[in-house]
Amino acid sequence: MASVYRRVLIKLSGEGLAGKDGFGINPAVIGGIAKQIHEIYELDVQISIVIGGGNIIRGMTAAKEGMDRANADYMGMLASVMNAMALQDALEKVDLQTRVLSAIDIAQVAELYIRRRALRHLEKGRIVIFGGGTGNPYFSTDTAAALRAAEIHADVILKATQVDGVYDSDPHTNPDAIRYERLTFDRAIKEGLRFMDQAAIALCSENALPIIVFDMGVAGNLMKVMEGETVGTIVTG
Repeated sequence: MASVYRRVLIKLSGEGLAGKDGFGINPAVIGGIAKQIHEIYELDVQISIVIGGGNIIRGMTAAKEGMDRANADYMGMLASVMNAMALQDALEKVDLQTRVLSAIDIAQVAELYIRRRALRHLEKGRIVIFGGGTGNPYFSTDTAAALRAAEIHADVILKATQVDGVYDSDPHTNPDAIRYERLTFDRAIKEGLRFMDQAAIALCSENALPIIVFDMGVAGNLMKVMEGETVGTIVTG
């Protein structure tokens, strides 16, 4: 089958790279992610990725423990670049061409993010991995994902999580939690649903940029999403 999307942005959490280890990068997990991305690449779709750094450090958590918030966030951005490099290595091991574009200037390991450069890489069939968040403290990588997706005119944000969609409460603590199949941006903001931060949801709403929240830990789910099957929760205007 063909993909229903031409250009996508996949949002990966740093924690998702750790697997059951809880910290660092699990080779089997990142290898599985690379395999799924290789499968959808065969659909002739342009792929970009934003990745967090929570498997190494979370800025907000470090700030709550006494660290200066701006310093903690910059450390989180550097962790995001490290994860981007690890993912680049995994993707190139399955013969995919990639480029890491960082919002923070680290010329030795990544290209500096320039919007037109990112677009040219995508048009040439390269997978673009955005590291370093937005390059500014006090903004999450969810917001970075919404910002980059809007800038490159992505058709959709694919928010890869460890749950099978958006719930009205935490399904890990509430067995009666209800999963949404479809959801509006307005309702997500009004009810304070935390699948992404409020700034990211508002940015997607303003740019009519749909979000699909799904469990990428289930093999084949990413391909099903690309082929238009109902997987997880779709959030639209």
